[in-house]
Amino acid sequence: MQLPKIRPALGRALRLVRGLRFRLTVSYVLFFTLLLIAIGFIFRQTLRSEMNGDVQALLEEEWGAAKGYLSIENQRPVWVWDSTDPEEAYIVERLRHVYLLTDSKGYVLDHSGTYDTIGSDSPAEVVRILRSPKPEIHIRTAKDGIPYLIKAGALRDDRGQPYFLALGRSLEDTERTVNGFTRAYFLLLPAMIALTSIAGWLLAGRAIRPLNSVAQAAQQLTGTNLSTQIPNRGAHDELDHLIDSFNHMTRRLSQSFEQVRRFSTDVSHELRTPLTAIRGQLEVALFTAKTPDQYQEAMENALEDVEKLSSIVRALLLLSQAESGQVVLQRTALNLEEVAADVVDQFQIPAEEKGVTLTSLCEEGTTISADRTQIERLLSNLLSNAIKYTPKGGSVNVRAGMDPERSGWCRIVVEDTGVGIPPENLPHIFDRFYRVRTAQTSKIEGLGLGLSFVSWIVSAHGGDIHVESSPGQGTRFDILLPASTRDSLHPLDEAASESVPS
Repeated sequence: MQLPKIRPALGRALRLVRGLRFRLTVSYVLFFTLLLIAIGFIFRQTLRSEMNGDVQALLEEEWGAAKGYLSIENQRPVWVWDSTDPEEAYIVERLRHVYLLTDSKGYVLDHSGTYDTIGSDSPAEVVRILRSPKPEIHIRTAKDGIPYLIKAGALRDDRGQPYFLALGRSLEDTERTVNGFTRAYFLLLPAMIALTSIAGWLLAGRAIRPLNSVAQAAQQLTGTNLSTQIPNRGAHDELDHLIDSFNHMTRRLSQSFEQVRRFSTDVSHELRTPLTAIRGQLEVALFTAKTPDQYQEAMENALEDVEKLSSIVRALLLLSQAESGQVVLQRTALNLEEVAADVVDQFQIPAEEKGVTLTSLCEEGTTISADRTQIERLLSNLLSNAIKYTPKGGSVNVRAGMDPERSGWCRIVVEDTGVGIPPENLPHIFDRFYRVRTAQTSKIEGLGLGLSFVSWIVSAHGGDIHVESSPGQGTRFDILLPASTRDSLHPLDEAASESVPS
């Protein structure tokens, strides 16, 4: 009966464990736990080294004192001190507490009871140390487990004969202090880890607060509040970079939705006009036509509007296929002068009808590796727009040739003296369905797809396009395309190609 109550609690626990805050806290606690353990061992070793150093310094003093109080006479040790001086008596007693004296062959001449618990040095060890130029210091452990710091070296009698002398001091106090520190430190370690966990939880919560703000803002995004912006913290860190990226994303989404809205408006207008005309023609034919000629005229007018609808649908379909990668270029060695001249010839009649002067200047021998159909479409769309937006008496000029500034690149320039593009519209002219709305352009028909095709064609060929324009002064499209190479003189792929209206 308690299972329904357990499941929500288990779900909350799982969400907590999987949460970023929990994982950050665990990482933080693990890091500081390892750090505190490492610090404890480092302090333990440092404390032991410092205390052993103090003991060694004291042992060095006793070693020098022993040579002043101890002498060898007739191969027997003689301790000389003032028996009436209690301080000297204490010093000699202290020197003889851990003490061993042997001859050069290891025969024990004198020793203390404490040294017996450590164990006398072997004759081989005695010989080795006596041959050493300096005394040796090492640690040895007695039978009762107490460590001793031992200094062993040579002591010479009046005749210069060497004897083995060893003095020692207990390290019991050092070990007791070090073990006490270690015990106290590691007993306090759980409390330090607990405090670290609380601090880590609070710091992790503060660290991911901007992430939660981003998540909440993302959950609240709808089509009506895409302009939502998260305030920047001013820390210039990764979280601020994330916030900036989110704000840029919402701005791009807002722009995209605005484009879609404008597209819906434009398409509905463009489709409504021919559909209304078709319906009107058919209604006229149905209710008023009496003769075959009247029916034929109505059907011809309707077919013209149907063709316009088909052109719009084909343009949208092909652009969608191109941007999704379904259109593959068919590259060949293309004479740019020839292609440009052909396209310019096709637009001479529309230009003359508009009263616009169309000229071209193309460099001979300019060859690029490109898809002829797409390059023709590129030039056609640019010339169509140039003629469309250039008033009577204006001019449109096309230039093509090798780029003098960049080796291995060809340049195409399409320049007109038309109405121009306002600066605020320039960044968007290659966006799908974007149209510049001014008093001079509002009555010109079009879907705003032509320059989208131009941008895709240039990008697909590995080129670059740049636009300069001033309202009332005209527009200049500057295109760079890679020149043809030997490796690109053969077709690569096949692609379907269709004529596309601008």
